[in-house]
Amino acid sequence: MATQVIMPKLSPTMEEGQLSRWLKKEGDKVSMGEPLAEIDTDKATMEMQALGNGVLRKILIQEGESAPLGQVIAIIGEPDEDISALVSKSGSTEPAKATPPSETKESEPTESVETKPVETKPAPAPAPAAAAATDNAGGNGQGAAKPAEAASGGRLIVSPLAARMAAESGIDLRSISGSGPGGRIIKRDVEGLISQSGTAASAAARQPDKSHLRAVSSARVAQRAPGQLSAYHDEPITEIRRIIAKRLVTSLGPIPHFFLTTEVEMDRVAEMRAAIKELDPDLKISVNDIIIKVAAAALIQHPQVNASFQDKVIRYYEHADVGVAVAIDDGLITPVVRAADQKSLSEIAAEVRELAGRAREKRLKPEEYTGASFSISNLGMFGIDEFTAVINPPEGAILAVGAMSPKPVVRDNQVVVRQIMRVTMSCDHRVIDGATGAKFLQTFKKILENPLFLVV
Repeated sequence: MATQVIMPKLSPTMEEGQLSRWLKKEGDKVSMGEPLAEIDTDKATMEMQALGNGVLRKILIQEGESAPLGQVIAIIGEPDEDISALVSKSGSTEPAKATPPSETKESEPTESVETKPVETKPAPAPAPAAAAATDNAGGNGQGAAKPAEAASGGRLIVSPLAARMAAESGIDLRSISGSGPGGRIIKRDVEGLISQSGTAASAAARQPDKSHLRAVSSARVAQRAPGQLSAYHDEPITEIRRIIAKRLVTSLGPIPHFFLTTEVEMDRVAEMRAAIKELDPDLKISVNDIIIKVAAAALIQHPQVNASFQDKVIRYYEHADVGVAVAIDDGLITPVVRAADQKSLSEIAAEVRELAGRAREKRLKPEEYTGASFSISNLGMFGIDEFTAVINPPEGAILAVGAMSPKPVVRDNQVVVRQIMRVTMSCDHRVIDGATGAKFLQTFKKILENPLFLVV
């Protein structure tokens, strides 16, 4: 009997999934529990397993397309089984965000984009790999840089990510045979050519001369009619960006935020890091690792902050499960260090590195990025002195960490230079009062300025 394959719920916040890659093709034999496809959820790329035995008779959702939970995306059955009724029934509802074959989206591990075929003109400069897009007099917005016209006089279909990779590596897109739907050139096609030519580093060294692009761009600016709007292009929103947008609306609007800022002297933290490195050069402890440990210790001393609003109750957590914001290509994800109050600095450092690495590869499990009791967002490495972060509901607070930089301060009537770092805590006023948040920051500041408190 034929089995309908539906879009599964692979994460707690997932509402729809994007088909990243089919691991089987039509006609392949399928066994129950065998990986069938890779699905891009709101936070990670996860494998979907087959729930029946037989042959993959029909694929209804192509790679790069999205479908809501419960929608039929494929049919598994016997080789000679009549599935026309199931196909007809499944086809009565159009797949979510489906596009014509010539506009099929490509889903890749770090970027998912849609590009309409655009006929382009060869650039006058000698570099063959890149050419500027045609100026869109009709106003349909296809003004992004695209590869040159194919030698046969046809049009190339290529994703923006593949086009950018090819331009950076000095690869002529006209020499690539696309493996995507409709002959589309996608990321793996360019990666394959790079690997054949040598290492990615050596390929990247062959940067093309882009002066002709600037010249073409300037010429087009000059030719544009006065008052004409700039050309543009649209890219479909990714699942992670859609969820970020949705959660921000449910956070900053409904949650009554207030903000507390303090300055922390970081000289002793810097001395402690130097001493640890001298004792064991292989033990890599970052300032952020120390901040996580100190925040966890302060949360245990102030359980009112280690809490969340749950409609009719306030939930207080026994351990400090600290979320650590990690920037990825599609947005932001917050892997969680469980019971950070009970872990050593070396354990926290190793866990953060491992979680952050898998977060960037979109390989985190749902339980590894949900359920934090408190979060930390650090932009100090980007030179940001101070900022405010938006609470990740249902958590009660989030700590925004700025850069550590030398500043003159007055100590014992003397002007001295100290390493100063500013931190701002965003608090949910339904859970945390002003004085409660201030006392937490006092404890956090005391321990961070005197990290020996961590061992007493």
